[in-house]
Amino acid sequence: MAAFCRDEGGSVLIPVAPKPEPASFNAKVRTPGQAFLASVPTPSAKQFKKKQFWKAALPYMKTAYNSVCAYSSFWMPGNCSVDHFHPKSARPDLAYEWTNYRLAHDKININKADSTDVLDPFTIQADWFVLDVATLWVRPEPALQATLKTAVQKTIDVLKLNEDQWVQMRFAIFTSYLNKELALSYLQRTYPFIAAEIQRQGIQPK
Repeated sequence: MAAFCRDEGGSVLIPVAPKPEPASFNAKVRTPGQAFLASVPTPSAKQFKKKQFWKAALPYMKTAYNSVCAYSSFWMPGNCSVDHFHPKSARPDLAYEWTNYRLAHDKININKADSTDVLDPFTIQADWFVLDVATLWVRPEPALQATLKTAVQKTIDVLKLNEDQWVQMRFAIFTSYLNKELALSYLQRTYPFIAAEIQRQGIQPK
């Protein structure tokens, strides 16, 4: 997919460039988080719920990543949350580390849960995920090696990226583009995967 999308929000569907840790992160998140872990090294979900210092990072993440979900590639300014790429249950030591955070739509975050089968938007390569314009489903690139294709499909399945909600949104966005109601430059900022696929496939508005 087109390289111009790598620095625009991003998603697991296209590579995401990690943003630098905010200056206030250490004081607001890491320091109180590490103090908590020092007394409770392996917290339960209930204990973590009372120490959600990572929420202080959300406003910065929304600004840094343009409120684009790192997994669905949709602009969701009012429905985003902090996802721990490495689940807190498996890596409590990373619960309060900036490098472990991905901006995620609330529903996508719920779908991902504690799964470790989802590919990381910080490390994937372009063209692993493609858009089938006939169905508006996300699919693995057909030419991928079998093991990688399985991993891509697993990510799609775990996150439920082809649920009706997301397909309908792609249809609405795609239709608006074809009808010249939304410019490609706007899609690049807000729906970068769709924009990348429009350009890659050479799709022109009516």
